[in-house]
Amino acid sequence: MDTKEDDGWLYTISSKRKLIDFNFAEIWRYRDLLFLFVKRDVVTVYKQTILGPLWYLIQPLFTALTFTLIFNKVANIETGTVPPFLFNLAGVSIWNYFNTCLTSTSDTFTSNASIFGKVYFPRIIMPLSIIISNLMKFGIQLFIFIAFYIYYYLNGADIHVGSSILVFPVIVVLMGLLGLGIGMLISSMVTKYRDLKFLVGFGVQLLMYVSAVMYPLALMREKLPKIAWVVEYNPVAYIIETARYMLLGTGTFSWFGIWYTVVVTLVILMLGIVVFNRTEKTFIDTV
Repeated sequence: MDTKEDDGWLYTISSKRKLIDFNFAEIWRYRDLLFLFVKRDVVTVYKQTILGPLWYLIQPLFTALTFTLIFNKVANIETGTVPPFLFNLAGVSIWNYFNTCLTSTSDTFTSNASIFGKVYFPRIIMPLSIIISNLMKFGIQLFIFIAFYIYYYLNGADIHVGSSILVFPVIVVLMGLLGLGIGMLISSMVTKYRDLKFLVGFGVQLLMYVSAVMYPLALMREKLPKIAWVVEYNPVAYIIETARYMLLGTGTFSWFGIWYTVVVTLVILMLGIVVFNRTEKTFIDTV
């Protein structure tokens, strides 16, 4: 969209775009629409439900409780001095943000085809609104985690927060951008290969088990050293392990893991933007 005031036109919409086009100025002009989509995502999801936004709290609590019973009580996975429920609640809350960002973004083109076919706006606004709205949901779940953290701390649990907590917002941003990049890639491919839509849910469930959500990363290295590389090369596992270290003082903190995650996230994000921009030109013919 270029400004053409001399010709009497304010904007010109063209399909000719750069390979990597993330026009912040155009996104800023449509910021009201972005906030409208964010409000829609937050308000309408549970609008006609009985419990409403309480589902934001119920889901991580029940998932963390289930993990505690199965993996810690039955499978005897040790979490050190950290209470197992709090250990799992931290991992589940962080994982949920990535999970919802990825799965919601991966359906961008097909679920919004009717809107995209009627009016122009920067298509990137739609996945961005998903990332921001899910960030608000993550904030609610983080508040619940803090409440349980205070409870266990007052009851003598050996947990602590160090100075590394200052980097925690960066970890959250990395998780959101990684989910955004992967989601845009999948969304672009789903327009032609509908089978991927059915594989996303299954694939995300498998990814959770190799992302150190319910076990320490060191445990995988100790028990299954031959296949531990699958988890170690998974950037999501590094994010969850680092976040737990910042929140609970357990696990390991690796600068290599942080920089590796940053590089992988940026590569996937750039690739996702390129594929997303190319797909938005012709997706309406295949959806």
